[in-house]
Amino acid sequence: MDATGPLAANYVTALKLIDEAHAQDPKVVDGKDGAIPYELHYARKMTRWLATRSPEASPTLQLACRAQHFRRWEIPRSSYPMTRPGYLTWRAKLKSQAASQVAELLASPAVEPALAAEEIERVAALIRKENLKSDDETQILEDVACLVFLDDQFDEFEKKPEIDEEKIIGILRKTWGKMSPQGQALALQMDLSTTAKLLIQKALGI
Repeated sequence: MDATGPLAANYVTALKLIDEAHAQDPKVVDGKDGAIPYELHYARKMTRWLATRSPEASPTLQLACRAQHFRRWEIPRSSYPMTRPGYLTWRAKLKSQAASQVAELLASPAVEPALAAEEIERVAALIRKENLKSDDETQILEDVACLVFLDDQFDEFEKKPEIDEEKIIGILRKTWGKMSPQGQALALQMDLSTTAKLLIQKALGI
């Protein structure tokens, strides 16, 4: 099981339960070891980038990163209007539901010894991305999510016929604005496709 650093047995159990939920995602992608449920693939990417961004990440941050997209498939994008307000409402609902579901999971009797209530609430608060600009761990989680987008999703996203170059450059600028200087530095070191590198250069004017 992937983890950033050593974890107590109850946190290892919690990670396993989170991954068991991810494994129920009906969407499957090709991974390095064969077909894999997409959200499990995504969660592992989150952990790997967290290890790069914050090798000493706390156990609660490790759980929050692993659960970033918890049961995301239950609320499809199409369930909200295909507008900017609809998108923002959808994102807010995803964070709220994921935080609630993960908190319930972490309070399960299967996690032994039980996690403290404040630890569970801390994981939920991180998933909700509370106090993004003032909480260092929340910012690290945001950095990791942006890095995974660039590493794992950007090329496919950029190829969508409904997204032109102007729109993708705007998305890249917004993504860049969400990241800390440390996250931005890691992004510039990524092994991206030629197309991605050119678009990032245009977006950042470099």
